[in-house]
Amino acid sequence: MTAHVAFAGHDVPAIGMGTWNLGDDPDHRAHEIDALRAGLDAGLRIIDTAEMYGSGRSEELVGEAIAGRRDEVVLVSKVPPSNASRRGTVASCEASLRRLGTDVLDLYLLHWRGSFPLAETVDALEGLVAAGKIRAWGVSNLDPDDLRELWSLPAGRRCVTDQGLYNLTRRGPEVDLLPLLREESVPAMAYSPVEQGRLLRGRGARVLGEIAEKHDATPAQVALAWAIRGGDVLALPKAGRRDHMLENVAALDLTLDADDLARLDAQWPAPTHPGPLEMI
Repeated sequence: MTAHVAFAGHDVPAIGMGTWNLGDDPDHRAHEIDALRAGLDAGLRIIDTAEMYGSGRSEELVGEAIAGRRDEVVLVSKVPPSNASRRGTVASCEASLRRLGTDVLDLYLLHWRGSFPLAETVDALEGLVAAGKIRAWGVSNLDPDDLRELWSLPAGRRCVTDQGLYNLTRRGPEVDLLPLLREESVPAMAYSPVEQGRLLRGRGARVLGEIAEKHDATPAQVALAWAIRGGDVLALPKAGRRDHMLENVAALDLTLDADDLARLDAQWPAPTHPGPLEMI
């Protein structure tokens, strides 16, 4: 695998394993666990989950998938904003640890900003680091103004990532968010890098298909290779089946050339002005 990124003290493949909606359907559970294990077998390291995914069901599924293999995983979960008080953050983390069957998270994120002050949440996250329950912390869905406020806090610079929505149809982060993170040497995490599959069915599907055919690849692999092209974004596609997971893994070895990138830019132009941070 050629595409790697420095992330939270680890050198990891630039594609991880998302788990949004995994664990929701009991009939799919065996296939989903098999997919996650196949990703580990193929060398992927990041598994990203959250308390709010299926009200903990995704965490429980991840815990089963990584049983006996915890040391192979850089494990990420998230506290929902409704729980991001000083006490609530700690309680949420402890509940996530129980569901995941581990005693420590490699990375714990604020899922998005809510009503609790960032300073209160950061204090709680720092306390979890001191207690050995998490190794590092970060944020998700924070825009540049939010990040500047965060970084103004005494411990704010200990934030190791900002996870956000980024793909060919959601290029807003390129205007201001990604340059800011790059300037501060903070890697980004991109969720829904294939727009939950809609990229493969939308108006640009023909362009993706033609570029994929040129490289003996799939359209999804083209979309993933585009998302990680800069070397400082870690993409988090979800895969609920082994074949889909291995398709994602193979995108790490796909390099798009200048003509490919120009075609994709023509189909999905980058915005020229900052706009509100998008979320799904």
